[in-house]
Amino acid sequence: LLPYKVWNLLLVLGEGARRLHVSAAFNAKAKVAMSRFEPGTSISYEKLHENIDIVRKRLNRPLTLSEKIVYGHLDDPVGQDIARGRTYLRLRPDRVAMQDATAQMAMLQFISSGLPKVAVPSTIHCDHLIEAQIGGVEDLKRAKEVNQEVYNFLATAGAKYGVGFWKPGSGIIHQIILENYAYPGVLLIGTDSHTPNGGGLGSICIGVGGADAVDVMAGIPWELKCPNVIGVKLTGSLSGWTSPKDVILKVAGILTVKGGTGAIVEYHGPGVDSISCTGMATICNMGAEIGATTSVFPYNHRMKTYLNKTGRADIAALADEHKDDLVPDKGCKYDHVIEINLSELKPHINGPFTPDLAHPVSEIGAVAEKNGWPLEVKVGLIGSCTNSSYEDMGRAASLAKQALDKGLKCKAAFTVTPGSEQIRATIERDGFSKILRDVGGVVLANACGPCIGQWDRKDVKMGEKNTIVTSYNRNFTSRNDANPATHAFVTSPEIVTALAIAGTLKFDPETDYLTAANGEKFKLEPPNGDELPARDFDPGQDTYQHPPAESGSVMVDVSPTSTRLQLLEPFDKWNGKDLEDLQVLIKVKGKCTTDHISAAGPWLKFRGHLDNISNNMLIGAINIENDAVNKIKNRLTGEYGGVPDVARHYKANGLSWVVVGDDNYGEGSSREHAALEPRHLGGRVILVKSFARIHETNLKKQGMLPLTFADPTDYDKIRPDDKLSIMGLATFAPGKPLKGVVKHGDGSQDIITLNHTFNENQVEWFHAGSALNRMKELQ
Repeated sequence: LLPYKVWNLLLVLGEGARRLHVSAAFNAKAKVAMSRFEPGTSISYEKLHENIDIVRKRLNRPLTLSEKIVYGHLDDPVGQDIARGRTYLRLRPDRVAMQDATAQMAMLQFISSGLPKVAVPSTIHCDHLIEAQIGGVEDLKRAKEVNQEVYNFLATAGAKYGVGFWKPGSGIIHQIILENYAYPGVLLIGTDSHTPNGGGLGSICIGVGGADAVDVMAGIPWELKCPNVIGVKLTGSLSGWTSPKDVILKVAGILTVKGGTGAIVEYHGPGVDSISCTGMATICNMGAEIGATTSVFPYNHRMKTYLNKTGRADIAALADEHKDDLVPDKGCKYDHVIEINLSELKPHINGPFTPDLAHPVSEIGAVAEKNGWPLEVKVGLIGSCTNSSYEDMGRAASLAKQALDKGLKCKAAFTVTPGSEQIRATIERDGFSKILRDVGGVVLANACGPCIGQWDRKDVKMGEKNTIVTSYNRNFTSRNDANPATHAFVTSPEIVTALAIAGTLKFDPETDYLTAANGEKFKLEPPNGDELPARDFDPGQDTYQHPPAESGSVMVDVSPTSTRLQLLEPFDKWNGKDLEDLQVLIKVKGKCTTDHISAAGPWLKFRGHLDNISNNMLIGAINIENDAVNKIKNRLTGEYGGVPDVARHYKANGLSWVVVGDDNYGEGSSREHAALEPRHLGGRVILVKSFARIHETNLKKQGMLPLTFADPTDYDKIRPDDKLSIMGLATFAPGKPLKGVVKHGDGSQDIITLNHTFNENQVEWFHAGSALNRMKELQ
């Protein structure tokens, strides 16, 4: 094996040069590390610099860091039209990562493409299908039994098509990426909305749908609308109870869940150096909750230390050599700037029901009392892809130890989710796990678990009003436990631990006292914990399967009678006509996330079976006609039924339909099932006030028409029993609005203007019936 630096230098010899893709290497597990080296093409720092230089000269201005990395991966840096917020960029990402719930559909689509192997290094990570019930060992064992068919499919598909496979128990995709694959300057796309976690290591990591991943795996340039750049200038330094999580909780409160849409959030300023690498990852991870394309931090010594500790000293040395390309240019301009003084920032807690409802921890008790939110904390949950680093666990354990020393345990139930097998093994070795168990915690499997609704919760009845606090990233209604009455709050692991010990939201650990077992009053000292383990990481068990060099004999079986997996049939092409008399299936009232459109939790088991999972389509959306959930009127029969049932009836009777929605429609997860299901059940148009970025692209990929009201007040003109015709499709073109004819039940009509964001390539997706159909046409 040649050193990474030598391979990097070899890349200048040609675009198709091959190299070994460096991943985590641990001295104690050298053989394991070497098994993770993957052949593949990738951009080098020299190529990155060359492209940056071309673009900087063309634009004749300083570049932000995110511009450097994004433009540094342009397919055609010389000819590409570049305008923030306007043009579509054609990019060459270095890597693809897929979690198991989304990888099923992504791999089914890749199989449908007919291509023999992936063109870029790609990995599958088994983290979403493990339900939290008893504890890590038992839950993992049960998951392997229940999901054997799906895991076998993903493992064999990975082996067949050249994709690395991280087995169940490996850890959460984003933590694995940070430990192994992210590095300063890389462009990575992942089929999960929290892929931006890698921005903590100076990477541009972007969440996408599976069809986007298929494009990259197929070697096709990937399209991204040229992002605006929001600058967040950090001054001062973190200390005491304030944590990196508080930075993004504060930013979410400022920008709201849609304030980052179409933009990359770029952190800079002297305060950056006071945040650990994993702390920066936490901030970038939760940037998904403000709709941002991604978030990123500039390369610094904290990243170098993390690279060294995770066996990537060669990459750190190279990053040092190319540091000028891994930080923003002096004098670069941002579209909007927010300034946060870390020395003045206070601990925050956001929620309930939305991640942008920000409160200082010192005020949450009073706010909860005023609003009638339950004060008792039923469960505290720490971990997840957002906050499961060694530092996070150490700081939480330092608080638990203080409580134990005073004879206390948690008043609330308490769960701990390690982010990876490496984190689990290391905190077990260093005693953190024991402390957290002793204080009353249950250590769950290295997986997503309750964060995504994989939680077999037993302590409250469905519909029972209660409060939970988590160190997760998302807290939409029913998100964690399927109970719409659960008030979920998002905060740091430290605050979760303190509130779990106190058992109430009316506890401010900075000022309030606890009562020890002997009656003594005491205050918790501020949390402390090492950024990284002094004795290096313990890699734990080897859970990685490298794809074989020869895969001709590998069989990928999908049983035609399976309820979990289903091969895909191509969607129908556009027939060349306008879409006339589309029935309004449902007019959605208020927030409609991808959780509302395609629920997770128990539905995750059908992520590889399009017809079965379509039975959850829009079952969480609120029908404006009756304020009910999953109860709409079938306009053909006059009877009320569930949304998927009515949609299936319309499809069976040849009636295409449209969904009408509100602002930021489709925010949340990257799940493309929220786009596949409407297409599968006969939908043609989603008409809303505004879209979240990933969902809008996913709809385009599947041949749907995502349209927006040119005048948002036209939303009010559409009635639940209306029909809608989309006119002007014969001349459908970028920048040219379409005409909508709204036909009311009383015979009257309204003419409305409908906007779209399709470019020329995306119009071809619509004509072909889907992006995948178009790919096959071009082969």
